[in-house]
Amino acid sequence: HSERLPIWALISPARTEASKSLLLLFPRITPPIHGGGLLAGGTREPSSDTVVFDPARGQAVRLGSQGNPPRSHHDAAPVGGRWLCVVGGWDGSRRLATVTALDTERGVWEAWTATPGDCPPTGLSSHTCTRISDRELQVAGREGGIHTQRRYGSIYTLRLDPSARTYCYKQEGCHIASRSGHCAALLQTPGPHPGHQLLLFGGCNLAEPEVARHWSHGKIKEEPPVAPHLMEQLARLVSSGQGSQKGPHGLRHHSCSVVGPFAVLFGGETLTRARDTICNDLYIYDTRTSPPLWFHFPCADRGMKRVGHRTCLWNDQLYLVGGFGEDGRTASPQLLWMPGLAVPAEGG
Repeated sequence: HSERLPIWALISPARTEASKSLLLLFPRITPPIHGGGLLAGGTREPSSDTVVFDPARGQAVRLGSQGNPPRSHHDAAPVGGRWLCVVGGWDGSRRLATVTALDTERGVWEAWTATPGDCPPTGLSSHTCTRISDRELQVAGREGGIHTQRRYGSIYTLRLDPSARTYCYKQEGCHIASRSGHCAALLQTPGPHPGHQLLLFGGCNLAEPEVARHWSHGKIKEEPPVAPHLMEQLARLVSSGQGSQKGPHGLRHHSCSVVGPFAVLFGGETLTRARDTICNDLYIYDTRTSPPLWFHFPCADRGMKRVGHRTCLWNDQLYLVGGFGEDGRTASPQLLWMPGLAVPAEGG
């Protein structure tokens, strides 16, 4: 059948030789990338680099900020148009649940303080951290840990006070499937009075996305990034494919970006086979239908296999940064973007 496949185009070697690099967006600030897993040379120490990417020039440079914390398998969120809040991760000796923030106005890293009543998880790595507002993040899943984590996962609401540089965890009463290396997407629910739901994809042997939290209409005030051109491209792409209610099975350490009603997943490591586990498949989760449909677009270029990378939406474009390549060990310094749809290709 004919498929119109998206293509990734090389921008430049971004020198983010690390797994789980982060590309976080601020409304008026160039996107910083912080931390990672293995650095060049095979060391297992986490990176403490902070890299700033300028989309207009296609350049990425290391930021000489003070107090860079070494981290890998962390997550982060932009707060207040000023701070990049890094939550949890591995510091080379232990898993953390702390919050460390880059103040982009001052160019320094700050260790924020837990408030009285804080009930943090034991430690966080390969978790997700989803921004709900400038004062609230949702933290889901993690690696290893206590016996209950092996039976089910936990969700935490992380309250932030940027002016006081403080934070407070609260464990929610609901449980999720035990997962790590998953991704999360905050998507609107369909209908005349749409609410929001937090969906978790992968990180375990389940194929179906899991609804971790739900908010009724009007509870979440902030508007998602506007990407009309990319939304149109994705709509054209799925119109040429065959949708399915079954998604990717056993995928972890993949990427996920929300583009309007679509969740766009790429790459990762599959748990369904013992060899050739690193993937280069594109999956689009389309919530415009009820029930939502999955669309699968395999990529023929084995050089595009990625695990532990990130994608991020910026100025109506989707960027891909970092991660490991086909062998799961060689870090990729490439910075890529999705400029559009390729010409129709013949598939089997």
